Amino acid sequence: MRAKRNPGEEGVVGGHGMDGAGVGSGADTTAKPQRGIQALESTGVLLEALVAAGRPLPLNALAREAGMAPAKAHPHLVSLQRAGLLSRDANGNFEAGGLSLELGLMALQRLSPTGEAEPEILALAHATGLSAAMAVLGPVGPTVVRLEEAMRPQHVSLRIGTVLSLVNTAIGRTFAAFLPEAVLDGLLAQEPVRMAGLGVEGRAAKPPSDYATRLAAVRERRFDTALSNPVPGIDTISVPVFDHTGEVTLVLALMGSTGSFETSFDAGPSQALRAAARRLSWRFGAVGRGD
Repeated sequence: MRAKRNPGEEGVVGGHGMDGAGVGSGADTTAKPQRGIQALESTGVLLEALVAAGRPLPLNALAREAGMAPAKAHPHLVSLQRAGLLSRDANGNFEAGGLSLELGLMALQRLSPTGEAEPEILALAHATGLSAAMAVLGPVGPTVVRLEEAMRPQHVSLRIGTVLSLVNTAIGRTFAAFLPEAVLDGLLAQEPVRMAGLGVEGRAAKPPSDYATRLAAVRERRFDTALSNPVPGIDTISVPVFDHTGEVTLVLALMGSTGSFETSFDAGPSQALRAAARRLSWRFGAVGRGD
């Protein structure tokens, strides 16, 4: 859930905003807090409560979630409707209005998923001491586009541009679990060209008999592991990052020497990885995709 900001904590354009003594002149504005409009900040709390709920809410429920009396919330909601930021559905519940949708789309169009994920990859590697990777689904399959290697030496056979197996790797299976069946079948036909140099193309290009069951488990948990396979001595955990359409836009992974870290779903590295994926999914508009 997005943390609610305190009224007065973030001022909107006010007395010291863009005038000669403010941002426009290049002067230091950190010494003085910018003056805001408290009523607008209270209105923002209502919007944040609706976003956190992830579904339309009636007046009383929305006011409760915002920590506000219904009588106080009502005039704010009326103004939000008039501005187009909120509307009401057939049941009278408040939901995003046309202007909110346009603003959201404008923000999404400006996002670069890989750019947004870069700080998360760096933070994961620093916090866990493991190698952190990010992959996208390229024309030939899951492709590593970012790798931050661990401080301690590890034999991780990944490089920028490596195309990963959809069958034998955690990153590949995480993508595969959320692909339409027809798309997955087409990509599996190209499986022998992936993971070149690791010797898997000849021995394990065809999915095993339990492949569909494995993918179903990945879909349910949004989490997968590859333990000492396909690279002996290296363990990997991976999670999906969703966009506003509900599709997987990125897969994040942590890798380390076998036995050097816990790989279970609730272990510390997994929790850090899942939290990073949740933050990115939220930023990419995947409301309600939390695990």
